[in-house]
Amino acid sequence: MRTALVIVSAACGLLVSRTACAHDGPPYPIVSNQVLGAFRVSVWTDPDTTDDDTAGGQFWVMIDPARTGDRLSSDVHADVTIRALDRPGPSLTARAAPVSGDASRQFVALRMDHEGRFAVRVDVEGAAGRVSVDSEVQATYDLRPSPLMLLVYLLPFVLTGFLWTTLLVRRRRAAHARATR
Repeated sequence: MRTALVIVSAACGLLVSRTACAHDGPPYPIVSNQVLGAFRVSVWTDPDTTDDDTAGGQFWVMIDPARTGDRLSSDVHADVTIRALDRPGPSLTARAAPVSGDASRQFVALRMDHEGRFAVRVDVEGAAGRVSVDSEVQATYDLRPSPLMLLVYLLPFVLTGFLWTTLLVRRRRAAHARATR
């Protein structure tokens, strides 16, 4: 039993060993309530790098009227452009889509093909005018474990619970056997 436990522990250690040196968590703001012309703009991001050509760099653009009491027109849209700062390459631009039909909350995902610094430019345009905001992000690989890996992480705790329960059941049976004699 002890040899099997050592082998399982070693296998789990080899499967999950990975360096952790990156942003791993919820989105965070890169622009907060910046008033530009007729708009107040905030940009949140989760700048994940991917190797499988998926758009892992996620950007949420929040657009509100600069003056309290004004209404935001429904034709407002945001274009997000990213460009690598640490190597030459093309800029990528995509139009953000309204979240649940709300023009004041927009989302877009872009492909960030390597770890490193990226310039981010958000252009907001609507009936009230056109404004731009610039920022930077550090793109990193997403280190959240897959659901399968979560099972691997839970395995030692499940095994410990199983062994503890087995021990308690054996003690109870032994005590019951002694009491009935």
